[in-house]
Amino acid sequence: MDPEKTQMTDPQTMKTFIRDLARKNRIAQKNKDEISRVICAKFLALPAYAAARTVMWYVDAGSEVRTRHTLPEALRHGKRLVVPWCVVESNQLELFHLESMEELVEGAYKILEPRVELRQLPHKQVRPDELDLVMVPGTAFDVRGGRMGQGKGYYDRLLASARRDAPLVGLAFDCQIFERIPVAEHDVFMDLVLTESRTITGQGRGGQGAEA
Repeated sequence: MDPEKTQMTDPQTMKTFIRDLARKNRIAQKNKDEISRVICAKFLALPAYAAARTVMWYVDAGSEVRTRHTLPEALRHGKRLVVPWCVVESNQLELFHLESMEELVEGAYKILEPRVELRQLPHKQVRPDELDLVMVPGTAFDVRGGRMGQGKGYYDRLLASARRDAPLVGLAFDCQIFERIPVAEHDVFMDLVLTESRTITGQGRGGQGAEA
């Protein structure tokens, strides 16, 4: 299959092709723990992280860049740390103020999620517009900051409610980066994409991207 030709004639077929290829690449990635720590360290070193008060992290699932090894360190930084959890019935992501790794248990899709008895406590609930910095997982990214998820739109709906001055930072392995992926009108571009060897400045919610 010629990706460029497919992209021009059939964006949906191209999107499926890239998503499948990126998943295979990510699964085959060696030394995931070691490389994930490198990528997470780059996130912690961002000026935007130093300036942020409320930071959203994702909790890794499957072959995603692994964050759970760095979360305990982040919990000691004195910031308000937030993680998303999935409301299966409504296909929505809700936000939870995480204060201890012991507050997480395995939930939907085998993802670590907040304990059920804690989710509705008022002081544990966080609105998207309270986030100062947002970490975003993805199946594939491109050099413009374009993102491709699992195809269910969970993060697109969540990120649409985030403040425009809150940077969106995608984490990925090098093998998940493509020159260009098809995007839809509702897709949200990242401000930054961090990999083990690249820092890509995306167009975000307006503007042009470039690689540092």
